[in-house]
Amino acid sequence: MLEAGAPPTRRLRVLSANIQAGSSTRRYSDYVTRSWSHALPAGRKRTSLDAIAQLASQHDIVGLQEADPGSLRSGFTNQTHYLAQRAGFHYWTHQPNRSVGGVASSANGLLSRLEPVRISDHALPGRIRGRGVLLGHFGDGREGLTVAVAHLSLGAKSRLSQLSFIAELLQDHPNAVLMGDFNCLPDVPEMEVLYRNTSLRPPECIVPTFPSWKPQRAIDHILVSGDLHCADAKALPAAFSDHLALAMEIEVPERSLRT
Repeated sequence: MLEAGAPPTRRLRVLSANIQAGSSTRRYSDYVTRSWSHALPAGRKRTSLDAIAQLASQHDIVGLQEADPGSLRSGFTNQTHYLAQRAGFHYWTHQPNRSVGGVASSANGLLSRLEPVRISDHALPGRIRGRGVLLGHFGDGREGLTVAVAHLSLGAKSRLSQLSFIAELLQDHPNAVLMGDFNCLPDVPEMEVLYRNTSLRPPECIVPTFPSWKPQRAIDHILVSGDLHCADAKALPAAFSDHLALAMEIEVPERSLRT
């Protein structure tokens, strides 16, 4: 219930999911015994995508990582587009980041029930190329809601440079959401560059998401700025991906959205 005089808000259901291009990983040994699924269109990828679409359909904004934009392993299917159609999203965009000879490609994706004002994407710095951040802007001016989707590197030094870059992008956005696979816990030293230089804050509760079959590490995050209120953070299966998806409800000021 809003306090008297408080500005009106809208509750958005958001989801971040590393979908592993629809591949199935249920134990560490699968990284070896099922390595073929990362290069070939065989397996139950379409079934997995349909399960992910069912999960996505319950949300308003979805950020995807490791969505194949259309290479051999996905049967040349743009998985972000496929999920948008199956889950009933009118607005979608993707950011292809890495391609291995046309056999396997990877992209960040964004699905939304709200029409973005604009979309932008940026390559992230790092020792190895192929990482990016995708931004959807849902309101006008600096007060507008900005949602960023990123998949960060495994190495701490590369993550530091990537987080510094993202902090520059988001430092003037008081209504911001940054979601994705960070490949690190929320309290590692390199994360401080975000907390110091933006209005993003550490998560209020730590939700383990990896590995999906026995989650022990919280490396997937949905970070929100200080002016936004969040609740009900929980991890959910993203079909048979090696990551659990992370869901959250966020209270967003109506003035930060173009409606």
